[in-house]
Amino acid sequence: EHQISFEKYFYTIENLKNWLAMRTEVKVKEMPELRMVDIRHRGPYPKIGEAFQKLMEWAGPRGLLNFPKTKMVAIYYDSPRITDENKMESSACVTIEEDTEVNGEVGKVTIPKGKFAVGSFKLKYDEIEKAWNSMSLWVPEHGFELRDGHYHEIYHNDGTQDPEGLFIVDICIPIQ
Repeated sequence: EHQISFEKYFYTIENLKNWLAMRTEVKVKEMPELRMVDIRHRGPYPKIGEAFQKLMEWAGPRGLLNFPKTKMVAIYYDSPRITDENKMESSACVTIEEDTEVNGEVGKVTIPKGKFAVGSFKLKYDEIEKAWNSMSLWVPEHGFELRDGHYHEIYHNDGTQDPEGLFIVDICIPIQ
């Protein structure tokens, strides 16, 4: 019984490693500071879209959405492996060029510049979790250690508007 689950576990790891190798080349880079406005989301991560919707409705009329220069960013504060999904905290963000007055549920957040493992992907929405899992394996496999910092995604398009439903997204994991 134990043997089977053990093999299945390794099989999954090999699968994830192969999948990652086919989808992207992970790069380690010094990422610049990101200054953003955000709306916090509490609950299952896949539902963060609701917070993005609200944020767009707030930012649009204020002239803050200048795509493609403006980036949408999602920050994840909790590990789904540890935290109950209804308690998980995340932030839906858009980058800003200059300081902006915020109000109501809109706040400000900055991701300081720092070293990240970055995987650039073209994914269907339901593959994003797999991308995170494979990236999480990549870090220790390549001799890097995690550091305190912001686990985040940077979106380069709106996958809901893409003909194939593909999101062009960078997954960024803070490392030292």
